[in-house]
Amino acid sequence: MGFMKRFRRQKSPKNKEARLRDEAYFPAVYNGPDCTPRLDDKILRRIFEEVCPHTADESYDGSEDSGNDGCMTCDMRDLAHCALVKRQWYGVAAGLLYKSIRIDAVHYCELEEVYQEERKRKSRGGEDIDAPTTRLLQLCRTVRDNHYIAGRIRFLKLPYMTREACKADLARTVSVCPNLEYVDLPDGFFNGDASCHTLRQEVQARCSHIRKMKYIEGGEQSFESLLQGYWQELRVVEICRIRIEPGILRRVFGMLPWLTEVTFADLPWMNDSVFHSAPGIPDFPALDTLRLKKVNNVTAAGLEQYLMDPVCRETLKKISIKDCAGLPVQALHAVLGLATSIDTLEYTATVSTSLPIDPIPPLSSRTLRVLNYEIISNATNQLYPPGASYYAYLTNSLMAGSLPSLRQLYVRDHDFPESLTLAPPVRPFADGAPPPRGFNQQLEVFSKGLDELEWVFTSVIPADGYGRRGSLSGGRPLSSYSASKGLGPQWGGDSRKSVMVPNGFGGFLAVPADDGRPRSAGHLSPSPPNGNGVRASWMSHAGREKRGSRADLWR
Repeated sequence: MGFMKRFRRQKSPKNKEARLRDEAYFPAVYNGPDCTPRLDDKILRRIFEEVCPHTADESYDGSEDSGNDGCMTCDMRDLAHCALVKRQWYGVAAGLLYKSIRIDAVHYCELEEVYQEERKRKSRGGEDIDAPTTRLLQLCRTVRDNHYIAGRIRFLKLPYMTREACKADLARTVSVCPNLEYVDLPDGFFNGDASCHTLRQEVQARCSHIRKMKYIEGGEQSFESLLQGYWQELRVVEICRIRIEPGILRRVFGMLPWLTEVTFADLPWMNDSVFHSAPGIPDFPALDTLRLKKVNNVTAAGLEQYLMDPVCRETLKKISIKDCAGLPVQALHAVLGLATSIDTLEYTATVSTSLPIDPIPPLSSRTLRVLNYEIISNATNQLYPPGASYYAYLTNSLMAGSLPSLRQLYVRDHDFPESLTLAPPVRPFADGAPPPRGFNQQLEVFSKGLDELEWVFTSVIPADGYGRRGSLSGGRPLSSYSASKGLGPQWGGDSRKSVMVPNGFGGFLAVPADDGRPRSAGHLSPSPPNGNGVRASWMSHAGREKRGSRADLWR
C-alpha cells in the first residue's frame, strides 16, 4: 500500500501559501513551436530587461529614489529562472542578474506575508530573520567565490538600515568588485566617521571606477584626499556644509576630468570668486549640471563670469537654484541670456515682498525646454500675496514670446493656468502683415498649491498663424481650478488633466467635451507622446500607464 500511494493523484493546495508557491514556480506550459533559437542576444537582452526592469537601472540615485513598478525581488527571481531554461539564455540573463543589483527589505507583493511566516518559523529564539542582511551575506559569499561574477557588478543598491548596520559585510563585498560604479554607502562614509574607515579604504583601493560621491560636514579630509588620485572617473559630486578653501576646491576639480554635475549646498564661505580665473589654479570646470542650494553669497555676476567662457557656455544644460538670496528672480534674465545651451532651469524661492515696479527684462532663452518655477509666498496673511507679482512676471515673459522652445512648466500656483486665460488680448493682424509676438507653442503646465501633494496637468494648445480656432460649446469645461480644488490626493492622487485653447483674440479658454462629458487632455492633443491617444502622467514610468482611481468623480 505504501508503494501505491505514490501513484495517487495529489490534491490541489488549499491554503494560501501553497497556492501562491505553485503559481510562482509552476506556470502554464506552452506546447507550440519553439521560436526562441532565432532570437539574437540583443533581442533576448531587451526581453529580459522587461522581465526584470531594475536591471537596466544605470542611474546614480540611491535605493530610496530609484524605485520601479512591481516587486523587484520577484522580478529578479523570474530572471534567474530564465537563466536556467536553456544554454542560449544563460549568458544574457546572467549578465543582467549581476550588472545592477538591488536588495530590498521586503517583497512588494502578497508573497511577503507568506515568506514572513516562514521566517518566523525558522528563526531561533522567536526573533525575526533580517532578510536584506541575509541576502547581502549571500551576495558577499557569491562574489568572493566567483571573481568573474564580481567583475560584472556595476551598481549595488541597498536599504538604508542594511548599509548602516552591515558596514563590515559591505566592505568585504565591494573589495572584490573592481568595476563598481555606484554603491549605496552609509552616512558615516561621507562625514569622516571612524566606523567607516575600513569601508572607505576598501572603496578607495579596490573601486577606482566610482562615478558619484558626496561630502558633508566632517568630510573635509576625505575631500582633500582626491588630490592623491582617487576616483578620477567621478561624474557627480555633492558638497554640503563642508569648510574648505576655494583654491583647494578648484585643484580637486582639476583632478576630475570627467566631472559633469556638481551640487553645492549650505556653503556660507562660497562666493563669486570660486568662478574667477586665477594664476596657478585650474579654472572652474565646464559642467553639464550645476545645482546651488542655500548658497547666498553667489550672485548673478559670478554665474555670468562663469558663462563668459565659451566652453562652459556651450556645455551647461541644466541649472538648479534653490533658496539662494544672491540670485533673485530679477537676475534670472541675465543668466538665461548667457546660457545659450541651457535645456532645464529649476528655480525655487521663498519671497516675502513683491517684485519692484521697475521694469524687468523678460525671461528669454531660445533653448530652454523645461522650467521649474516655484515661488512660495512667506507672508500668508496679506490680501495680495507677494508671489502673485512673480507669476505675473512669468506670464508676461510667456506672452512676449521670449521662450519659444519651452514645452514643460512647473509652478506652485494652482491658479496659474487660468491666469493665461486672463492675459490681455492681442488684436488680429491683417493678411500679409508680420505676426505679432505672443505665446505660440504648445505647453504642458503642471501646477500645485502649497497644501497639495500631486501636480495638476494642463495642456495649453496654441492658435494657428492667424489666431483663429473654432469654438466648442456645451458640456462642462475642465478647468485646472476645479481640478486642484476638488480633486486632490483624497481622490486617488493622479494628476488631473484639462485642455486650454486660444479664443481667437490672443487669449485662451477652457474646452468642453463634445458629448457633454469632460475628457482628458490626452484625447484632445494632436500628437500624444505615447502614441496611443492618452498622455502619460509625468510621475509614471515611460511606456506604463497608471490605473485610474476608483474614486474618480466623473465615473
